[in-house]
Amino acid sequence: MAWERTAPLLLLAWLLAATCSARDRADLLNVCMDAKHHKAKPGPEDKLHDQCSPWKKNACCSVSTSQELHKDTSLLYNFNWDHCGKMEPACKRHFIQDTCLYECSPNLGPWIQQVNQSWRKERFLNVPLCPEDCQSWWEDCRTSYTCKTNWHKGWNWTSGSNKCPEEAVCRTFESYFPTPVALCEGIWSHSYKVSNYGQGSGRCIQMWFDPAQGNPNEEVAMFYASAMDSRATAHGIGPLLLSLALMLQLWLLG
Repeated sequence: MAWERTAPLLLLAWLLAATCSARDRADLLNVCMDAKHHKAKPGPEDKLHDQCSPWKKNACCSVSTSQELHKDTSLLYNFNWDHCGKMEPACKRHFIQDTCLYECSPNLGPWIQQVNQSWRKERFLNVPLCPEDCQSWWEDCRTSYTCKTNWHKGWNWTSGSNKCPEEAVCRTFESYFPTPVALCEGIWSHSYKVSNYGQGSGRCIQMWFDPAQGNPNEEVAMFYASAMDSRATAHGIGPLLLSLALMLQLWLLG
């Protein structure tokens, strides 16, 4: 009789674990960050500008955001790419693609982290960037100039836009970032982590893609969300619910 009383509790625990897993996985997919210019939920935007256009079927950015971020000194953040003289167009193209990914992508949920910053409540951290994207970014920027290795902090903002700190010296990107990994992982405080997997593997995020071929980052987000969810269940939610069920069973048997 005791087993008949407690079996439903064990079944309930199993169902709760499955339900929590599905919900947690869903929370990591097709989401927008809680940040300055992001939409609350992703959706279609038919007229996303230029390099942001791959995300037009499902975007976290608006048309106006996509237009503004293509400017040399965008009103989105008053950030000046040309802080050490004119940045090479090929180099600037990568930074615009990087910003489009940041503002528009709904596929970064597995790497979203909470932050306590005045202009955003969330950021992404250690996104597995495809090595091909990192290599081409570095190759196209190595002869442009900058004065810092971390662009998230340490600027002089007294003029309203970013200027180099007094002690900083303008040198080539290659001087500040001797390797592709140094650039991609360091420039935005480890927003990216260069992956060991290449494009087409389903394991790394592409900074840009051909929308006619679909969005490859959807598969990548699904893979990592599922992996994270499995780990959470194995090391947290599942054992906790099972322990609870066993405690209830012992209590009822006692």
